[in-house]
Amino acid sequence: MAALGKLVPEWGRSLLRPRGLRGEAAAVAAGRRGVRALRRSPVRVLPSVKEREAGAEPQRRPREPPPTPPPAVERSSAGPGLWYEKAAPGDRRLGKVVTIAKSKKFRDNHGKVLLEGHRLIQDALEAGAVLQTLFFSTVGHLKELPEAKLKGASLVKVKFEDIKTWSDLITPQGLIGIFSKPNYAKMSYPAAQLTSSLPLLLICDNIRDPGNLGTILRSAAGAGCEKVLLTKGCVDPWEPKVLRAGMGAHFRLPIIANLDWDSLPSNLPNGIQVCVADNKDPSAQVEAVSVPSGAGRAGSAPVKPKPQAAPECEDEEGAASVSIPELPTQYYYENWTQTPVGVVIGGETHGLSPDALHLAASTGGKRLVIPVVPGVDSLNSAIAASIVLFEGKRQLLRWQEQEDRRPKFPVVG
Repeated sequence: MAALGKLVPEWGRSLLRPRGLRGEAAAVAAGRRGVRALRRSPVRVLPSVKEREAGAEPQRRPREPPPTPPPAVERSSAGPGLWYEKAAPGDRRLGKVVTIAKSKKFRDNHGKVLLEGHRLIQDALEAGAVLQTLFFSTVGHLKELPEAKLKGASLVKVKFEDIKTWSDLITPQGLIGIFSKPNYAKMSYPAAQLTSSLPLLLICDNIRDPGNLGTILRSAAGAGCEKVLLTKGCVDPWEPKVLRAGMGAHFRLPIIANLDWDSLPSNLPNGIQVCVADNKDPSAQVEAVSVPSGAGRAGSAPVKPKPQAAPECEDEEGAASVSIPELPTQYYYENWTQTPVGVVIGGETHGLSPDALHLAASTGGKRLVIPVVPGVDSLNSAIAASIVLFEGKRQLLRWQEQEDRRPKFPVVG
């Protein structure tokens, strides 16, 4: 073997070396060279077969442009010191705000209410309600509102089609406002309303229909009521349907809502007499009766009362019977007013609650009946309230006129 090794050329010895070691070393060296090459320059993208045949340069993947910032808000002037924002296409603020503001939970938690229409928004601004955001379709709407009340609010110009989409009105006016929930103690009511106010209060008991409550509030403002008290169980007075039916009554007299019967007397003046609009026949004489479901609806045809039931017991149908006090009963057009006086109107479904009757008894109040033709169902609660309130106004004005005519003698000390 030694002789054979001498005969083999030097270059042939390399062929007799183990191929495994040589291949491993070569692979390591090639890997290092590849890493250095990658560090120096990026990998070249080879053209496709079609591109090579066409002789075109390979197309490089374009880099993604950086995200564009949101466009600047376009603002315009509607007058000296009054600027508004133009809503961009696809702006969903109006829809979100309207949807949320219609929720009672949102109104209670965030203290915001939604008002729609020129007259309602103007009444709210003049009464001192705080405007937060106003959506409008034309600049002319801004010129019809008090400019000083708009400067602190966010004004957003939107398309009329957007307002029409979210409006509850059949013919929208192109004006929707988001206000802070008004506080009756901080409102500035119209001077004409204050000068025409009478010592007449209205208490709403379980009025759950929005249209009825709004109409009742409107009648109370028209009759010159001093204030309106709403017990728990009444619909929220700031519900959009109540606001529309009220026609601005919310901003003409104090409305105190969500009262329980324990705290309600603290909102009544001293010496007040509370009367209830009921359906009991004035000729019926019983000491106490059971209150069935739906009893006590104002303006109902007289019904024959049931025999007296023991307090806190159950009748034959299994319903709990409550003994209520006896109240003097008369027709609504007979004299029943004194100063001050309050009237309780019950809802059409549940009628007057026993608490309302106990309150009337504790103040020396009466039952007031609106006579109707036998067989006719009870009057709508809003209509009954209007009849009783305006009759109370007539009697109070007559009483005041008599007092003014009475001669006044000097007090001798």
